[in-house]
Amino acid sequence: MPHFTDALAAAVIARRTPVCVGLDPRWDQLPAPLAAAHVDSTAGRAAAYLEFCRGVIDAVAELVPAVKPQSAFFEELGPPGVAALVETICHAQKRGLLVILDAKRNDIGSTAEAYARGMLGRDAAPWHADALTVSPYLGEDSLTPFVEVAQERVAGLFVLVKTSNPGGGLLQDLVADGQPVYRHAAALVERLSAATVGECGYGLVGAVAGATYPAQLAELRAAMPHTWFLVPGYGSQGAGAADVAGAFDDRGLGAVVNNSRGLIFAARRSPYAERFGDARWQDAVAEATRDMIAEIGAEGGARALR
Repeated sequence: MPHFTDALAAAVIARRTPVCVGLDPRWDQLPAPLAAAHVDSTAGRAAAYLEFCRGVIDAVAELVPAVKPQSAFFEELGPPGVAALVETICHAQKRGLLVILDAKRNDIGSTAEAYARGMLGRDAAPWHADALTVSPYLGEDSLTPFVEVAQERVAGLFVLVKTSNPGGGLLQDLVADGQPVYRHAAALVERLSAATVGECGYGLVGAVAGATYPAQLAELRAAMPHTWFLVPGYGSQGAGAADVAGAFDDRGLGAVVNNSRGLIFAARRSPYAERFGDARWQDAVAEATRDMIAEIGAEGGARALR
């Protein structure tokens, strides 16, 4: 693979969209035929999650540049779930997708390095992730091992800067030395990213910046010109196409916008439930993804890709 962010930029350009599909399998929301085919046990749920995620991947592989499996839903099931996660990652990569593993890891020293070496690197790590979400709140020395492994293995990082959840501001918006904490995190990430820039102008160290705070998202885009954004909060969390417009540069690059429940469980909601139902749940996923691609393509920001 080339430099991770160059590969991501190329994939966004090739698909002509920044949409990223989140893989958040939940037993009580799986399509009825799929759930019925598996025993309700730890191993049975893990097998169902793998089948479901493979089905989602197959439905969107020709439409989007990347997927983002949420590690927690797999880890909840213990070893069978982790095995299903690794197989999900490998299947996505075989279908030509980049994989951002949403595991929000971090620690200090050798422990951070162990996380990085275990998870980061398509060909080198047991978990095979192309990129990983990490927390910055143990300081720069906790990020250094991740950056070093990402450089060594041509992988990427997305550091939590301004998250999409309503309670994030309790700490992230606190003012220290005249600026909110999220701006201090942003300055650190931008510095690390500027030191690892690829041909596309963005570095290996990206930022998580939520669509649910569009003013701050645009503010961070201006403050972080070398940092690629992973933008959660679209769809079920309430954000829409207009909210993410500020995340992009004038080429339509610089961000991928994640949507999980709104896409993968589309068959459970209108208008897709009426058109497809559980029997054609993959068609519902694909159609919902096409609709999101069209929405974002019509609203500033990513319009340049169309």
